[in-house]
Amino acid sequence: MYYVYMLKCKGNTIYTGITTDMSRRISEHTSDRKRGARYTRSHKPEDILALWQCSDRSSASKLEYRIKTLSRPQKEQLAKSGDLSVFGDKIDSGDYCRITQSI
Repeated sequence: MYYVYMLKCKGNTIYTGITTDMSRRISEHTSDRKRGARYTRSHKPEDILALWQCSDRSSASKLEYRIKTLSRPQKEQLAKSGDLSVFGDKIDSGDYCRITQSI
């Protein structure tokens, strides 16, 4: 399983990524370790805005790319509603399972 996540970070930024182990990814983001995720120092998450479970890497990569191309208001709308129609075209939502979770 792969997870595509949207994190709200300090400074009110939104960060998107892919992982296979969400709990490990969150601990890497929140720890002060010098090693681990390369994002540790610049992205301190405050909350998980949205989390989708994907069955394969290809689907996860497509979704992450599509999210990264959205404007900030569109990302916020997607995080609130979870509705993939924000992309404006048909995306096979059957490939994605939204999970509600917070840190």
